[in-house]
Amino acid sequence: MDINELTDRSRKIREKYHRLELKQDGHAWTPEQDALAFLTDAGLVGRLIMAQEGSWPTDSNDPTLEYKIAESIWWLSSLADSQSIDLESAMDKFLKSREEHLDD
Repeated sequence: MDINELTDRSRKIREKYHRLELKQDGHAWTPEQDALAFLTDAGLVGRLIMAQEGSWPTDSNDPTLEYKIAESIWWLSSLADSQSIDLESAMDKFLKSREEHLDD
């Protein structure tokens, strides 16, 4: 899947969640709430890696590391979209800057 497909699919899923949030909370989540949800999932990625390395207890009902990493990428795509950031362009600029920095 390319980044543009990721963005399009993520946007459609986020729109469905906004409708669910309207039913639940009476309003769609704000970008700040989305960012907090992302940070929560990113923290769970850390816990799941710790569990995989044997330094954190795990439960068979826990989500998988693969799932939480993918969910975190989805959140980042959704956050970029909500802030009118072209994810493909942003990633290209970031990767170029790191490549140039490390090629010294």
